Amino acid sequence: MTVTRMCAACREVKEKTLLARIVRYKGDVMIDLTGKACGRGAYICKSDDCIKKAKKSRALERSLSCGVDAGIYEKLEELVANGE
Repeated sequence: MTVTRMCAACREVKEKTLLARIVRYKGDVMIDLTGKACGRGAYICKSDDCIKKAKKSRALERSLSCGVDAGIYEKLEELVANGE
């Protein structure tokens, strides 16, 4: 059985392994590389298009109910560029 999640930007349902998880925990927002960190999570496709769309539409801010620093988007873009 595969675990699926919905991308906050494009709203497509994909396998959890194909998505990056961003977590809000105690007011801090971070990228969860393990997929097991505590806190409220949002998922986003590991693609430049979805990252740009999420930044423009503020999809992560809505999903996490808090502000997301521009550095998070930069780190996501680096992860995608490195193929992680």
